[in-house]
Amino acid sequence: AMGYGTSRSDLQRVGGSGDGGIDGIISLDRLGLEKVYIQAKRWKDTVGSPDVQGFMGALQLQSASKGVFLTTSSFTKDAKAAAGKARGTIVLVDGAELTALMIEHGVGVSHKALRVPKVDNDYFEEG
Repeated sequence: AMGYGTSRSDLQRVGGSGDGGIDGIISLDRLGLEKVYIQAKRWKDTVGSPDVQGFMGALQLQSASKGVFLTTSSFTKDAKAAAGKARGTIVLVDGAELTALMIEHGVGVSHKALRVPKVDNDYFEEG
């Protein structure tokens, strides 16, 4: 979904207590040798640097080279700076970017037809 993996079978949901700071894992190849680790936060408040640093630590424990931190809210300036120290191994996706990705890839969205009325100019013509 959204450009990662080839099917839902490439996705593994971890989440819950004892998840070690990892909510999901995406296998980028059939053998599962190349993986992207996911942390997702459905928050109203901004995500701060302690959360990003915690995710960085979780990635180190997994010997992971790639991570994506998703949130429905936004990241603080310090959180962005912390991710920048990871030398490109962590991508931060805020609520606005997440929404755009969901729409682009048709994930979690539905379509609704919109009827737009138009006045018939010939209606008042004499004839």
